[in-house]
Amino acid sequence: MRFRFLLLAAATAVATPALAQDVPPVTLQPPAGAAVPAGQTPPPLEVDVTGGISAPMPIAIPPMPTQAVVQTPAGSTDQLGRQLSEIVANDLRNSGLFTPLAPARLRSIAFPEVTAPAFDYWGGSGAQALVQGYIRANGDGTLTVGCYLYDVSAQTELTRQGFVVPPSDWRRAAHKCADMVYTRLTGEGPYFDSRIVYVSETGPKGNRIKRLAIMDQDGANHRFLTAGSSIVLTPRFAPNQQSIVYMSYVGKAPAIYVYDIGSGRQRLVVQNVATTFAPRFSPDGRWILFSMATGGNTDLYRVAAGGGTPQRLTTAPGIDTGGSYSPDGSKIVFESDRSGGQQLYVMNADGSNQQRISFGGGRYATPVWSPRGDLIAFTKIAGAFRIGIMSPSGSGEKLLTNSWQDEGPSWSPNGRVLTFFRQGQGNAGKADLWMVDLTGVNERRIPTPLDGSDPAWGPLRP
Repeated sequence: MRFRFLLLAAATAVATPALAQDVPPVTLQPPAGAAVPAGQTPPPLEVDVTGGISAPMPIAIPPMPTQAVVQTPAGSTDQLGRQLSEIVANDLRNSGLFTPLAPARLRSIAFPEVTAPAFDYWGGSGAQALVQGYIRANGDGTLTVGCYLYDVSAQTELTRQGFVVPPSDWRRAAHKCADMVYTRLTGEGPYFDSRIVYVSETGPKGNRIKRLAIMDQDGANHRFLTAGSSIVLTPRFAPNQQSIVYMSYVGKAPAIYVYDIGSGRQRLVVQNVATTFAPRFSPDGRWILFSMATGGNTDLYRVAAGGGTPQRLTTAPGIDTGGSYSPDGSKIVFESDRSGGQQLYVMNADGSNQQRISFGGGRYATPVWSPRGDLIAFTKIAGAFRIGIMSPSGSGEKLLTNSWQDEGPSWSPNGRVLTFFRQGQGNAGKADLWMVDLTGVNERRIPTPLDGSDPAWGPLRP
């Protein structure tokens, strides 16, 4: 798959000659502007990721023009230009930190205007930031998508980036553009160009068909990976995103398998052992952490990702499960009922120095370490099931959701957003995938063709 970045100089080299040679300049008739008075310097344009949720930044993202309308396998370039801007707008809107202007408030722009914005016009629209771009079909069958971010008040360009993609990856160019804008204005890491694997469910509660499914983080490009002949649970991406580790009931014997996304092949990880479940890769991809029930006890083990003899990490009486590595691989957080109820514990990666970190009312389950290392997300069970976060030491516990049954959190690549699944009440209750950010305010459902559970967010795509 080809996905090539055009950095600043390259983007200029691509866009500027075309503007000068192929498209005549456009004279705009700007309305009353909102430019900064002469002699005054506008404040830096940035989004407060903690307070921004209550006052999202107005941002204009007009349709991206094309130098010449060309039919491609993904559609005509003029249609793709409109769809690109819509995807960028949806990504930024879903972050909860931006309010894209409604389509009725956007004006079409000509190709030359991409690098010469009508700042006076956009200042009058109420937008504080402006995203303009273009799409061009290349002679080798690829597409070039250019993306520019402007500060409307300061009337300056903040950053730009270009992407060369095959037509099949045109949506990824939009997500990359949105990531560029988000990162520049918030200071947070990107996360829009990423995927989610989850368990797709259908059928009556007593006889559910459960299949592995994968999609972009916004629900697009959805496809099923398994046929549903065996129940599947707890899928987790490998760090290189080439494979998924999960639990399956093939032959009615619950065990851990690795699914290769490219070939569709799957292999058993641990041979000839008792029930194995709750797998997860180590951050370097060398190990698979999992639970194994044997002799009336359930403990955490790890095994080389390619297979081999498992190494036992815990020995305490009770059920130890749900292990998740810290980003540097030096520690593991897990849940255990050794104290009489499910609580969270942290230990070194070799199993030493086990310490309990949760002490609040109720029980704690499904812990997962943030990719930034500063937080652990979990399911809090105290009557209802809710999604919460705390520091690795157990301090600063905060609940982010308040529904009847929310569980199974998984972090976005930048550690600012969590996906989880929400189960409705009663036998007819649906299971859906949701997202919530660290404020606990910006919560939204992720569209899926069928019911969904147990989502796992993959790393940022290369």
